[in-house]
Amino acid sequence: MITDTVLKDSGMKLLTEKFGMVDAERFIALIIKEPFDYTVWHRGQFRGMSVREISRAAKKYCDEINAQAR
Repeated sequence: MITDTVLKDSGMKLLTEKFGMVDAERFIALIIKEPFDYTVWHRGQFRGMSVREISRAAKKYCDEINAQAR
């Protein structure tokens, strides 16, 4: 398990790489401002999907990300 500091630093790095500094800060502000339960939100994301459908969606997403990186 990594330390809280390493986790926060890594998370901020990922957010800024994906969204840029301004939108990463905006994302954090939204999370802090609104009551948010990640577990409840996450469960709703895949409701009604089979494991196979989730797997296909994950593969498609990875393929798209890899294509963008090239």
